[in-house]
Amino acid sequence: MELQTRSVISPIGTLCLYASGPALVALALPGGDEELRAWLARRFGDFRTRSESDPAGAASALRAYFAGELAALDRIEVDPGGTSFQRSVWMELRRIPPGTAISYACLASRVRRPKAMRAVGAANGSNPIPLVLPCHRVVAADGTLCGYGGGLEAKQWLLVHEKALASGAWRLELPSSQLPLL
Repeated sequence: MELQTRSVISPIGTLCLYASGPALVALALPGGDEELRAWLARRFGDFRTRSESDPAGAASALRAYFAGELAALDRIEVDPGGTSFQRSVWMELRRIPPGTAISYACLASRVRRPKAMRAVGAANGSNPIPLVLPCHRVVAADGTLCGYGGGLEAKQWLLVHEKALASGAWRLELPSSQLPLL
């Protein structure tokens, strides 16, 4: 198996991209490349890498995203692997629009597993394609930042970049079961 790869310098550090054919299969945040390569070996077995200028179009889409074109990541075809439950969580992440943060409870409701917040959190934490499958848009129920493989500073930078910070408070979308009663 041969994967196309490229490193991209970004405001949150160097990102390492891995693609198979037309689909991005992994993205390593700064400091996470060794762990991600081990995950790729479990998924694909023995693999080699070949440097390519724009694997799966992800390098150019990431540059556009960091330049302010927030919808650019939606153009990237992805193949994250994983279990059917993990894929349901990861693909639901793509439905969270830039500028919005949701709670783990909201994400669990969206995948029709409202009582599985911990399982949803674990799937979110094992996301092999962060940024493109925007797990940084998931925050604690009270709106505080928690758990991000790239570090909380990077998560905060991404949310500010996407303008999820409005009037000093996160725009947090909650499931109807968590809305305050009026």
